[in-house]
Amino acid sequence: MTSTIGLSTYAFFWQWHPTAAKPISLDTMLERTAAHGVTLFQICDYPLIEELDLAAVKATADRLGITLELGTRGLSVEHLTKYLDIAGALGASVVRSMFNTVSHQPTLDEATRLLTTAIPSYEKAGVVLALETYEQVPTPTVVAAVEAVGSPHLGICLDPANSVAALEHPRDTVERTAPYVKNIHVKDFSFTRKDGWVGFTLAGCPLGEGLLDYDHMIDTVRPAERGVNQIIEHWVPWQGDPETTQQLEDRWTIHNLNYLRSRK
Repeated sequence: MTSTIGLSTYAFFWQWHPTAAKPISLDTMLERTAAHGVTLFQICDYPLIEELDLAAVKATADRLGITLELGTRGLSVEHLTKYLDIAGALGASVVRSMFNTVSHQPTLDEATRLLTTAIPSYEKAGVVLALETYEQVPTPTVVAAVEAVGSPHLGICLDPANSVAALEHPRDTVERTAPYVKNIHVKDFSFTRKDGWVGFTLAGCPLGEGLLDYDHMIDTVRPAERGVNQIIEHWVPWQGDPETTQQLEDRWTIHNLNYLRSRK
């Protein structure tokens, strides 16, 4: 087994987001991914995927030698089935999701019922559903849902940075989820004082320059042994204008790729 380094729509967030003067297309993101020598791309929280010609997206990815993964939010059976169908059309073997949607966050019991209903279709299709750790749902709750369903096709998308906002220590998040991790979102982060020294800002930073203990995460999860892919994301703070922010985003991508490649 191997752990492949990939990029995500979150590595191009300020370039495809509506705040961009000329938002780039998914095809452009795929082309730029290939230009970095990267062979894995996660289409994550990208609503336009529901409107695109999926056969054309897959053809572009195939031409560029890129394997696709998929990401969405929500646990309704209808929604998870919809994204399983999209994953099938894209040839994606991983779908990342989260407990919540904009309007609803299920309880543990409700999440367990929904996942128990949805997961047999994922098992039949050979697709893994990975639930992300994030601040709105305690990590033990996400782990409890995975354990209650008990399927090898249901696990965790580990992102230690998210849960910091819920006062969960990143090392604790890593250690609680390690046996169930199916996908990793890799980004570094740090706290800085706000102007006037009143409060803090939690924001992204280049890998190796913040509070993520990357070596501990890798030693604990052992992604290379388990075939768990590492997907680069960014929390790039707004730099005052789109062009400057997008340029910083690209510099972080290059830095983070070099950082991860140096540790393989």
